[in-house]
Amino acid sequence: MSGAAGGGIVFDAVTKSYTRRAVTTTALRDVSLEVAPGTIFGVIGYSGAGKSTLIRTVNGLEKPTSGRVVVDGVDISGLRGRDLRTAQKNTGMIFQQFNLLETLTARDNVALPLRLDGVTSSEARRRADEVLDFVGLADKAGNHPGDLSGGQKQRVGIARALARNPRILLSDESTSALDPSTTAQILELLRRINREYGTTILVVTHEMDVIKDLAHEVAVMADGEVVEHGSVLDTFIRPRAAATRDFVDSIVPRGLPARVVEHLGGEGLWRMLLLDAEVEQPLITGLILDVGVEVNMLHADMTQIQDHTVGQLIVKVTGSPEKIREAHRYLAARVVELEEVAA
Repeated sequence: MSGAAGGGIVFDAVTKSYTRRAVTTTALRDVSLEVAPGTIFGVIGYSGAGKSTLIRTVNGLEKPTSGRVVVDGVDISGLRGRDLRTAQKNTGMIFQQFNLLETLTARDNVALPLRLDGVTSSEARRRADEVLDFVGLADKAGNHPGDLSGGQKQRVGIARALARNPRILLSDESTSALDPSTTAQILELLRRINREYGTTILVVTHEMDVIKDLAHEVAVMADGEVVEHGSVLDTFIRPRAAATRDFVDSIVPRGLPARVVEHLGGEGLWRMLLLDAEVEQPLITGLILDVGVEVNMLHADMTQIQDHTVGQLIVKVTGSPEKIREAHRYLAARVVELEEVAA
C-alpha cells in the first residue's frame, strides 16, 4: 500500500457556538493547538467537553463560529462546495460505531468513497483489496458487516478511511465499542499506519489508556476549552488541571483510603513517582540500611507509557524527626517526584 506523508493541523482561536430557540451553547472556546505533521495527537475529555466538535472541524463537517482551522496549509474553515470536497479527500475518518452499510460487502464498503469520486469499479475494488489486506482482512473481503466481529468491522472502517490515501486520519472514539484485547489490536494498527506511512493521526477519546499507549502529545479538554497540553509523558507525570489529574488517576491512583491515612498519620507518609532507571533502584533497602528508618511499603505499581517505564511507591517511614528529614532528602534525590499523601 502506498502512502503520503502526513499533513499538519492548526487550530487558531477556534470557537464554535450553536443557537437553538434563542439559546446559545458554546461547544468550543478559543481553542488553539498545533498538530505536527506525521505525529499521533490525542485529545481527551469527558462527554460534552467539545472534543468531537473539534475533530469535525478538521474535515469541514463543522464550521467554526470564529477562528481558523488550517489543514495541511489550507484554511479548511473557509472552503465551500467543490473546494471543500476536494480538501476532504486528504482526510480519512474512523467512527465509533463503524458506519458500515449492511447491504454491502466489506470490499464494497471500502470501495464506496472511491466510487463516489468517480474511480472505475475495477480500480476501486483493487484498491479496496489492497487496504483490506493491509488491515489483515483479505479473507473477509466478500463478507457483509453482519458476519464480522466488532474488531473486524472497525478494521473495515479503517480500511475505508485509508482508501483515498489520506495524509491525515481522524479517529473519533474508535475503540470505545471494543473489548480491551481488540482495542490493543486496533491501537497497534494505528501505530503501524503512522510508522510506515507517516500519516498524521488525530485521536479523540475519553479513555486515558488509549492516550497512554498511542499518542505522542495530548490536549485535555473541559467545557470546550483546552485546560492542559503537552507530551503524554509530562502530562502523565505532572498533571496540573483537575480534569487531567482525574484521567491520570484512572491509570495510577495517587492516594490511599482516608481511613488508612488517618490511622497511619501524615508524617513520613509519601508517594514516589519513578521514571525508567529509577524504577530499578533498591530504595527501600537504602532507606533501611543507609538512613536507618523503618519502612512500611503500602502500595506499588508500574505502567508503560510509550517507551518509558513509570513506577509508583507509597510508603510510611518511621523514625526520629531528624531521620525522617534525612529520608526525605534521600528519596528526593533519587525519584522524579516525591509528595506527601493526603486523605
